[in-house]
Amino acid sequence: MGSRSVLDWLLEEEQPAVRYLTLTQLLRKPNSDPEVVAAREKIPSAGWASSILWNQSPDGTWVGRESLYQPKYLSTNWMLLVLSDLGLTNADPRIAKSCEIWIDRFARPDGGFAMDGSKKGHLCTTGNMARALVRFGYVDHPKVTAAFEWLAETRDKKGGWSCFGTGRNLDSWEGMSAFAVYPKPKWTAEMTRAVELGAEFYLERELHRQGDHYEPWYRFHYPVHYYYDLLVGLDFMTALGYGDEPRMRHAIDHLKSKRRSDGRWNLDAIHPDAEGGVAEWYESHPKHRPTPFALEKAGEPSKMITLRALLVLDRLTETG
Repeated sequence: MGSRSVLDWLLEEEQPAVRYLTLTQLLRKPNSDPEVVAAREKIPSAGWASSILWNQSPDGTWVGRESLYQPKYLSTNWMLLVLSDLGLTNADPRIAKSCEIWIDRFARPDGGFAMDGSKKGHLCTTGNMARALVRFGYVDHPKVTAAFEWLAETRDKKGGWSCFGTGRNLDSWEGMSAFAVYPKPKWTAEMTRAVELGAEFYLERELHRQGDHYEPWYRFHYPVHYYYDLLVGLDFMTALGYGDEPRMRHAIDHLKSKRRSDGRWNLDAIHPDAEGGVAEWYESHPKHRPTPFALEKAGEPSKMITLRALLVLDRLTETG
């Protein structure tokens, strides 16, 4: 495939979500463009988004209302994270219904969001929800505003965040990705400082250096959920305007090295927690074992990965 053929592949009508995102994000066509309008209108009724919405219960949840977080990765929290990547908004009443339940159940008094049973805001949940809700059209919702304030307040004073209370780490990327979609005119001074320090935290480590070599960070995966890899890091760092940083070179070289001879990228993994120490933990805690959810097959060319990779390279061209 040449570059034109890869674009044609992304623009295929069988996946209107990918077509819409390619038209608007990669080709920068305005929302009023007839091709964009047509693709956007087809998202709820064809392709991946349609399949997910078909499994939604009349009450607005997936796999039961008792828990929005369990079972992983089939329940409401996870389905909404995927749908937020596919170009849907709260203009669809099914999305609006689910999001209102999600916000009501997960909003915490401290301003953050957290899964069922947690009394305080949780970084992974807050960052993921804030990013998704902005995309869904809730950018001015008071609970979303509070979530971004919470993210600024809970950062490590040296930069970065800690998702599991074990110290700041590269896996705690969700706050950065949330700010990558939050309009800059809405940023407070504290938010700006949080992003600047967070970016420096990632740049100091060249997006990959924290302890021993960790292979899952080199495998591109989807759905992203709360897992980090080098494409995840490149995506939010370039979206935040750090594409011209020389300390990004290692990650950029890795991205380019993984491009297939036909110009596409494979989906390397679905959920990286199927291996290593986490897998061992699931062996002794079988009730918590997740059920993988995938849009595409691992080991094959991926439209979701290819689109994100091309967006990163496009931003690098802009800053370079």
